[in-house]
Amino acid sequence: MTQIQQGDILKGPFWPEKVRVISTKTISKSQTKIECVGLETHRFYNPIFSEEDFKTIEVLEERPFCFSADGESLFLYLEANRIRNAFQFDPLYAVNVSQIDPLPHQIEAVYDYIIQNPRIRFLLADDPGAGKTIMAGLLIKELKYRGLVERVLIVVPGHLKPQWLREMKEKFQENFIVIDRNAMDAAWGQNIFNDRNMAIISMDFAKQEDVMFALKDTNWDLCIVDEAHKMSAYKYGEKINRTQRYSFGELLSSLTNYLLFLTATPHRGDPENFRLLLDLLEPGFFADEDILSEAIQNKENFLFLRRLKEDLKNFEGAPIFPPRIVKTVKYSLSDDERKLYNAVTEYVEKHFNKALAKDNRNVAFALTILQRRLASSVRAIRKSLERRYSRLKELYEKGQLIQEMGYDEDYIEDLEEKERWKKEEELLERLSSAETLEELKDEIEKIGKLVFIAKEVEKKEIETKLNELKVVMDEEKLHQTGTKLLLFTESKDTLEYLVEKLKGWGYSITFIHGGMNLDARVKAEGDFNNTPVQIMVSTEAGGEGINLQKRCWIMVNYDLPWNPNRLEQRMGRIHRYGQQHEVHIYNLITTDTIEGKIYNALFEKLSRIREHLGSDRVFDVIGEAIIGKSLKDMIMDAIVNPKTMDDLLKKFERIQDEEAIKKVRETISEALATRHIDLTRILGEQRKAKENKLVPEYVEEFFKRAAEALNIKMEEREDGLWRIASVPFEIRNQPYEFKRKFGDAQREYLKVSFDKERAFKTQAEFVAMGHPILEAIVDTILTRYAQSATDGAIFSDPERKRDGVIWFLEAEIKDGKDEIAGKRLFAVYQDRNNTLSFVNPALLWDLKPEPKHSEYSETSLDKDNIVSFVISEGLESYKKELLEGRQRNAEIRRKYGIRSLDRMILDSEGKISDYEIKRVKGENIPEVTIQNEARKKEGLERKKQHLQREIEAEIHLYPTEPRILGAVRVLPGKAQTDMVSDEEIEQIGM
Repeated sequence: MTQIQQGDILKGPFWPEKVRVISTKTISKSQTKIECVGLETHRFYNPIFSEEDFKTIEVLEERPFCFSADGESLFLYLEANRIRNAFQFDPLYAVNVSQIDPLPHQIEAVYDYIIQNPRIRFLLADDPGAGKTIMAGLLIKELKYRGLVERVLIVVPGHLKPQWLREMKEKFQENFIVIDRNAMDAAWGQNIFNDRNMAIISMDFAKQEDVMFALKDTNWDLCIVDEAHKMSAYKYGEKINRTQRYSFGELLSSLTNYLLFLTATPHRGDPENFRLLLDLLEPGFFADEDILSEAIQNKENFLFLRRLKEDLKNFEGAPIFPPRIVKTVKYSLSDDERKLYNAVTEYVEKHFNKALAKDNRNVAFALTILQRRLASSVRAIRKSLERRYSRLKELYEKGQLIQEMGYDEDYIEDLEEKERWKKEEELLERLSSAETLEELKDEIEKIGKLVFIAKEVEKKEIETKLNELKVVMDEEKLHQTGTKLLLFTESKDTLEYLVEKLKGWGYSITFIHGGMNLDARVKAEGDFNNTPVQIMVSTEAGGEGINLQKRCWIMVNYDLPWNPNRLEQRMGRIHRYGQQHEVHIYNLITTDTIEGKIYNALFEKLSRIREHLGSDRVFDVIGEAIIGKSLKDMIMDAIVNPKTMDDLLKKFERIQDEEAIKKVRETISEALATRHIDLTRILGEQRKAKENKLVPEYVEEFFKRAAEALNIKMEEREDGLWRIASVPFEIRNQPYEFKRKFGDAQREYLKVSFDKERAFKTQAEFVAMGHPILEAIVDTILTRYAQSATDGAIFSDPERKRDGVIWFLEAEIKDGKDEIAGKRLFAVYQDRNNTLSFVNPALLWDLKPEPKHSEYSETSLDKDNIVSFVISEGLESYKKELLEGRQRNAEIRRKYGIRSLDRMILDSEGKISDYEIKRVKGENIPEVTIQNEARKKEGLERKKQHLQREIEAEIHLYPTEPRILGAVRVLPGKAQTDMVSDEEIEQIGM
């Protein structure tokens, strides 16, 4: 049997790589166990071999470095290693290889918050227009290059699929596919989600039963959910009402390692709703509102980040959002309009009270819809009344009475607009508080009279609000200047009315509403942004996901939404990054309706506190903050009880401005917000990338040198760009795993740039780390020139400062889960006196590679000494650096996560005890009730144990043995007088 000892290097068919022996142990006379570690992967092996097996194992002699290899080949090999580990040397790697113009807050979010978590579970909740898609793209790019993610699923509202697809491709060169019903049907018989590594799906497609069933059999490395607040759940007493979207969120959370939520409205004035959203990221982490509030107050959370518009600055420290002027345009109804308003409101008041008295909540909700249509336009209320009249008449003729449909109001509010309209129309057209057919007949007659009044008003074409809109348009000189206008309404009927009128005034119009398909919406957005079309009329469907800031800065709210979150979303279409003008928002509000009086009271209070607050963005929560109830509830309370209206207005007046400011700050999630962005640190990271020579100039120079070595033909074009004329098959012929990660390298590239700004301006191919052609070159070099690394090479130092050996090593820090916590390349300089010191691996650029030599004798090359130096002097400090952030994270997880689970376990134990006591007293408590609670308690205890193990594993870090990549013998160069300068390299250095 071959004699094998500790430290031997082995090669054989039992391992996919060369291995170093850690220990040997005799199992029996004929069997020996060898514990060893892979030289490439650091994977642990412990096979048991027979005497026969040993015949196939080769003990390799570990040759000393002879420094006989070609210097240029070794330069390319070591630089290829550095490029493959670019994220270690370029702190903003993804920023520099993506075609984006990043802002400080975007860089900070990805690099200082999200990526610092060992297991990314994060809610990014910046204000609208902050560029959350950009931040998501940066995260994908960074994690993919680090080798941490391969399978990525993006979940978005349906109408945002094209936008995400386009931005991921154009800005990050990431190729996603959309999976929808057609794609699933085409892949009949197989699970399409397992076949696609980079997929985008719509939230409402994903929540369907068969889609969730297909997803259950998949696993993802990273899932990103845009508009994550739509995955909502609501708590009523002890009961939690989960929407279908929330149930999908629970499934998604179980399928992925990393999970990122994006939303601009995380809180929505409902702390419990917010807690339940966070529960999808880290189930059970915040047991109740008190623990969540404590974490927010202490700024101790690693789950979410929120920045307000007012705090977002560019690199010069200037605000990235221009001023936003919100104006209230007040007007009075005409006599005929007032008559219609009073008649409809009287009808709503009567039947709303009747419905509430009988707890017919769906009828009450239907009547609020009718009141909103009344506030929108005469056309909207007339058509709504006509539809209600016609449908109720049909039901009467069939002898049917419908008082309830089982719809949840919160559920309807969270639906996509098309579905929401459908449900609203069902309620509005079919429900009645009538208990008998006679009562239904009376109601139908009343509606008929209201229809008649509405028609008479509409015939006279005296809609006052439309005239006020014309005044605003004239003041902004739309006709003379061609300035674009964004016009919002809640109602599709009102949209059609406005389109008709505006066309009659000679304007070019486009529009968006929930009934349009995705292609039509994308076309409408494109027409408004890229053609002379002057006005876009939109319902709430255009309130999310469309970006109109480049050519539009005027917006009019023809009606105001009763769900105030939607107002901030509307304004975010034009008040976002990239807007170059002061933004003007006009709210058209009547002074003599109940809704109008409440709006006016709100806005007057707001105008008094705006200066103190330093923000104009509080309308979405001001009612909740000041009065303690939603805007919708305030309006309906005032409609059904006129006395409430007077009390409400008096209450507004009694509240002091200081008190209002305090309440508003709490409710707008300012407490969630991180106000300071460390601009100095971010600029420092950019400088670090330049020092490490991974900026475009060095990537270009590496590419040119590699192309020459690999016989890739490159030609400089007249415009200063490059043409890659011929890429050999060997380089293009990469394995499937490579192509799945980076894509296909092409035979030729007609127009290439290594500078992203120039690539963007000239529409050239942007070649940077992660691009298929560069990565194919890197892979080829790592394979072809591995022997050069084994031999070493000679480099000369033109400045004659160094005479010694530079060692290049790669090392990892792992945690208790055997996952890589950090990875670094080290360069150690050993001088003639055997003194060791760390140097920047980029130092290689300052040295001149020499051609092949005969073997160069070097007597003092102790590899073990170099490895020990890296472990003690490099890895220990690196471990401390990693551990510092992880320990703070662990402390927060113990403080809130373990405490939350302890509290829930205690609550569960209390319930079981109560059930047992009630049983003893003779109450009938079903056994299944006690068993269910006991199972819940056991589940919580398992969660606690799992969290404790996970926390401990994440803070127990250890270094693996560094792997020597190669060594360079540096000799002093020729005297200065004999040197011929390399102008190309010299220019790069400058």
